[in-house]
Amino acid sequence: MTTAHLDAAPGTPGRWSSQMSFDELGRPLRDLTFCVVDLETTGAAVSQGCMITEIGAVKVRAGEVLGEFQTLVNPHSEIPPFIAVLTGITNSMVAGAPTIESALPAFLEFARGSVLVAHNAPFDVGFLRHFADQLGHRWPGFEVLDTARLARRVITRDDAPNCKLSSLAIAFGSTTTPNHRALEDARATVDVLHGLFERLGSLGVHTIEELQTFSSRVTSAQRKKRHLAEDLPHAPGVYLFRDDRSRVLYVGTSRDLRTRVRSYFTASETRSRMGEMVGLATRVDGIECATPLEAEVRELRLIALHKPRYNRRSRFPEKVHWLKLTNEPWPRLSLVRTVLDDDADYLGPFGSRKRAEKTLAALHDTFPIRQCSGRLPLAPSRAACVLAEMGRCLAPCDGSVDLDVYAETVATLRDNLLSRADEVVDAISRRMDALSADERYEDAGVFRDRLSAFVRSAARTQRLRALTRCPEVVAARREDDGRWAVHVIRSGRLAAAGVIPTDAHAGDWVDQLQASAETVIPGLGPTPAATAEETEKLLRWLESPGIRLVHLDGEWTCPVHGATRHLAVHDAVEHSRQEMVPFDERRPLTTVHRPVR
Repeated sequence: MTTAHLDAAPGTPGRWSSQMSFDELGRPLRDLTFCVVDLETTGAAVSQGCMITEIGAVKVRAGEVLGEFQTLVNPHSEIPPFIAVLTGITNSMVAGAPTIESALPAFLEFARGSVLVAHNAPFDVGFLRHFADQLGHRWPGFEVLDTARLARRVITRDDAPNCKLSSLAIAFGSTTTPNHRALEDARATVDVLHGLFERLGSLGVHTIEELQTFSSRVTSAQRKKRHLAEDLPHAPGVYLFRDDRSRVLYVGTSRDLRTRVRSYFTASETRSRMGEMVGLATRVDGIECATPLEAEVRELRLIALHKPRYNRRSRFPEKVHWLKLTNEPWPRLSLVRTVLDDDADYLGPFGSRKRAEKTLAALHDTFPIRQCSGRLPLAPSRAACVLAEMGRCLAPCDGSVDLDVYAETVATLRDNLLSRADEVVDAISRRMDALSADERYEDAGVFRDRLSAFVRSAARTQRLRALTRCPEVVAARREDDGRWAVHVIRSGRLAAAGVIPTDAHAGDWVDQLQASAETVIPGLGPTPAATAEETEKLLRWLESPGIRLVHLDGEWTCPVHGATRHLAVHDAVEHSRQEMVPFDERRPLTTVHRPVR
């Protein structure tokens, strides 16, 4: 085996010495080491028993050659004549060459710590990984770049007739002509790689992250607007794309504003709607936030305020439904759009009327309270409806039930809304079992969906109430940088956020944060001070690992026998149903976080 390491001449300027001079994000290409590899083999497919006959590689960084690797490999099999003619490698040449058992470890050591590059990388890397697995060598987990794939995104017919290595070598003026020998082809691939980097640099691609996600679908008009991100900070926050009339087109959030906004103009953003949005944008405003959680909350509030046309979610938090248990002598359940100051009990909010109607049906299936509209006097004198004849209503309308018996049923219903779910779960489960026993599976599925809607909505409302009834919660968590992020939450609304400075007294600093926090005056319902989506974000953070409660005003508890304890079964059923649906037709599964007790 012949292995040579060639050092570049001292003082020789690197090929990228004048390239990418501005401050880019991610891992700059000029700072990475690339190992460009090429193989010669006895055939086209490792699955057909083909073997490696030669390995050639060139290690480069910042345009400078750091070393080269070349070895013939004894395949222990005959080299087909047409392969010998194509490559010039004959049986006699490899007879005394090292076997793959010794050649592969030497190459892996040479390439270690590099980004692996090949022209038609699946072929070369596929052979290398196959023999690494076969010989029991741990694959180093290289990041891989395919110059052929990259060229197909960049090169046009005016540049080269195709994306073969020989054509690209000519197009980029390579000093090496590919000849189907591993080292020569690797050297030519190095020139092609550098040519592609130069071409991509003019398109705003300067980091490995941008390179790996680069798509030709990002238009030149989009790339020309990348300067809109240059003034944004490297910090968590919210960004707002605006048009030439300062109207907000889109609101987003990121842990690093500049990184995320640059991606819209350079590499990874390929959604057609976002391309259209970027085409209209003339300005990007950034709002720096103390913590990522604050950024997420501000994003929700700004989307609700501006209702940007290119945001699909969270634009209309006011368009919700509530399930109301009325406060009157003969209470009933009603679907409403607003929460009133009427001492009624409310379940919700529901983002979907369909989900609210399923929940309502589950409750009516369990509790025979009246379903007619309007108020009834203390001594009704109407005729009984068909539901009463079917035994599905206690029929207060014709005096069939007295106030105490009806009130007892309503009290049990109220308990299932606010603190338990057992009666609903037991009643509908029995109904499902009976239908399944009669092989009426579609009817059983209807009741299953009703029960699932009730359990999820009741669990959500109970979790929301647990937090929103606390006038103030102050909590902290140590972040990855070792500093403590602190949030002040009042009635389920984020009132203040900050990170304790390393030189500050923690107690005094938290006291000042509380004193400067937003004053929150709670309103009505389970979410009296914020949208349900905001409160749920705060709950997810409070329930995440590493949280420390600094101050708690009130009691933050969820009912032990609440609906949350039934969620595991419905999560499992939903997962099972998702597995039966084709992947591209699946709906995202809603994750429900367990309460803190």
